Amino acid sequence: MASAQLSQHQNDVSADSSAEFPDRTSMMEVRLQAQEDEITLLKSSLADALRRIRLHDQLLPLLKQQLIAVNPGAARVLNQVCCSDGCTSSRRLSSSSAFDGIRQTTTRVRRNSEKLGNTERQRKRLDKKAASSTNLLTRSPSLENRAKELIASAGSPGSRRGTYSQGQSIKMFIRGRPITMYIPSNIQNYEDLKMEPPSEKLELDWVYGYRGRDCRANLYFLPTGEAVYFIACVIVLYHINNRTQRHYRKHTDCVRCLTVHPDRVRVASGQTAGVDKDGKPLQPCVHIWDSTTLVTLQQIGLGTFQRGVGSVAFSFADSGAFLCVIDDSNEHMLSVWDCNKGTKHAEVKSTNEAVFAVEFNPSDSTNIITCGKSHVYFWTLSAGQFTKKQGIFGKYKKPKFIQCFVFSLTGDVLTGDSEGNILTWGKSAADIKTLGKGAKETFQIMRQTRAHEGSVFTLCTLQGGALLSGGGKDRKIIRWSADLAPEREREIPEKFGAVRTIADVDGEEILVGTTRNAILRGTFSDGFVAIVQGHVDEMWGLATHPSQNIFITCGHDKQVCLWNTEEHKLEWCINLEEYGLCAGFCPNGSVVSVGLSTGRWLVVDLQTREVVSESTDGNEQLSVMRYSPDGSFLAVGSHDNFIYIYSVTENGRRYNRFGKCNGHSSFITHLDWSKDGKYIMSNSGDYEILYWDIAAGCKLLRNRFESKDREWASYTCVLGFHVMGVWLEGSDGTDINALCRSHSERMVAVADDFCKVHLFQYPCPKPKAPSHKYDGHGSHVTNVCFTHSDSHLLSMGGKDTCILQWKVVGGSAGDSRDRLASVSSSSTSSPEPVTT
Repeated sequence: MASAQLSQHQNDVSADSSAEFPDRTSMMEVRLQAQEDEITLLKSSLADALRRIRLHDQLLPLLKQQLIAVNPGAARVLNQVCCSDGCTSSRRLSSSSAFDGIRQTTTRVRRNSEKLGNTERQRKRLDKKAASSTNLLTRSPSLENRAKELIASAGSPGSRRGTYSQGQSIKMFIRGRPITMYIPSNIQNYEDLKMEPPSEKLELDWVYGYRGRDCRANLYFLPTGEAVYFIACVIVLYHINNRTQRHYRKHTDCVRCLTVHPDRVRVASGQTAGVDKDGKPLQPCVHIWDSTTLVTLQQIGLGTFQRGVGSVAFSFADSGAFLCVIDDSNEHMLSVWDCNKGTKHAEVKSTNEAVFAVEFNPSDSTNIITCGKSHVYFWTLSAGQFTKKQGIFGKYKKPKFIQCFVFSLTGDVLTGDSEGNILTWGKSAADIKTLGKGAKETFQIMRQTRAHEGSVFTLCTLQGGALLSGGGKDRKIIRWSADLAPEREREIPEKFGAVRTIADVDGEEILVGTTRNAILRGTFSDGFVAIVQGHVDEMWGLATHPSQNIFITCGHDKQVCLWNTEEHKLEWCINLEEYGLCAGFCPNGSVVSVGLSTGRWLVVDLQTREVVSESTDGNEQLSVMRYSPDGSFLAVGSHDNFIYIYSVTENGRRYNRFGKCNGHSSFITHLDWSKDGKYIMSNSGDYEILYWDIAAGCKLLRNRFESKDREWASYTCVLGFHVMGVWLEGSDGTDINALCRSHSERMVAVADDFCKVHLFQYPCPKPKAPSHKYDGHGSHVTNVCFTHSDSHLLSMGGKDTCILQWKVVGGSAGDSRDRLASVSSSSTSSPEPVTT
């Protein structure tokens, strides 16, 4: 193995040295592109200055006439002000500095191109770019002549805020790259458009999923008949009989732990720290809240915990007066808090190893137990100070992980470990002979019981002293008597994964949380059925049915899932061999196409769940699957920079290659069809907006001005005139992952990289457009989509594996065309801006 590693290292070194020249070339090309962008910015600034000069020249005679009519002497004063040496010098200074800026940047471009002249082909290509930049002013002699006459306000406010208006077009800048967008003909006065938030709003209706893959003790049953659990930033209270949900939503980042107070009403939940949109860490905390009213009663430890809260537990002997917390810092700080006052009672460093669970002794609140990697600690709290005793394994094999523990009715501690054993711990008298005088009592293993193959992930005590254990590898749930004699067992289906946690319902019925993010309900006699299911890895693909209340999802867990928005359940799920990254329904609603990570795509029949067609385009991942409005074509957007067009026949079951759109210089991110099904608008990873004439043979439309009035059947492209206002100032081009216009064309939903869902008015073509903002996701939001009737919006988290279903409330009749027409007609009295 060592020789193999050495050989691999030598290969890596060789590869690095051979790649040194291309890497240097690419770096210089990046610098060259940045400098060309800088020239473009300066050019736009100069053009804006010239526009101001022209406007000044037009208004000056009118102003003179008005002044002369009022006061003949005013004209002389005006001429002196306009022609003074100070004004001329300041204008000359401003124009000279702007002009010199272009010259200096052009010189740098030429120098960089000379550095890249290692090969004849590269030198010619880069010299051509440099020459193009050098001749910028030569090609625009009017710009060069008038640059010397720039006024002091040469730098336009529009370019500073990221947009720049030129009459019939708008320039938007992302990471220094200009993106030109043409103003539709029905907007006569762009500057007078007023952006308002939509009259519609969102209310969280349903949460799909459960976080069982990496969290413990996260499922409890309340006296109200509700199961309480969490996923992302939402704590769900799900009534298992009525099948209704309530949601506690006061957490600002992913919830990590949960516990229920002895009164069975109050709940404590802890969250991770997370970061804000600027990358600054947020402060984790613990919320104590009322499960009946969902009112927050206390916020514990804000600014105290590091990274997050890993485990929480209420005391029992004193009716839950104290709360124990372990954070996610390197030392896993153990702290005890007064629940009523919210003050810290004591704190100590527990261990540098991972800690999985913490609990108070039910009969003595001064005794606390923690367990985790290679340890079980018994803590005693006295006068605000902790003392720690480590559990002694003695003759028994020390397991790698102590996964969980409970207290028996006799006061013993039962632990489940990674070896599949249940260990019974008890106090032993001080061994004076061995340890000498002053030796204290210790906690030792009294009994070892073989329970499961693989880890024992959870233990749950029942009334009367019986015990339930959940296994990992064997996926078994075993019921034990009070003296640890096995009574009954049941194995859960493999598709649900291992047993993560168990919650007792009534002594017979139990709830089981699994490692594949499912919650099962059942008994040993009747078996178990899933009442909550979800994805288990990052999700990207989302599509809603054109006429039914169902939607499809796919992701990195290689699952394709069909969900029902009315019954709030999973209809079916199929497993793939590869990642699913995008999906789209055929307009007839009988089939759905799914794009995979290898360039392969499938068409699945919704009724039979069978694959009726499949094809492969390139060898890179697919990002978009979009049918034309009449279903006669399918557009497949790929990361190989191409859009593949297929003709569709036999009700979506037969596909033939029609053509290929070739013109993007980066991977395809989004695309939409026109309402007549003849044209496509597409976005790419380098912020391009291109238009294609499909009917003419997938021809690239060079004149993008011609597409400014075209109507689109859908609007998912994140770059475009009608959605320009969704971008925040300073966005880097990847901050918005997805966008979806409602079918009524009144609103547009946005999924961003900062765990937020936004709802904007449609259209929103002006910067800093106001919106409604909604929390809930604990990871980047990868996709959003309206249902066919616009009654609900679906949003999908990435790493949080959470699907949120939002109900659309409020709103009024009318569509975007009425809104634009009313704004345009009300502003026709204003002077028209100068057009380009």
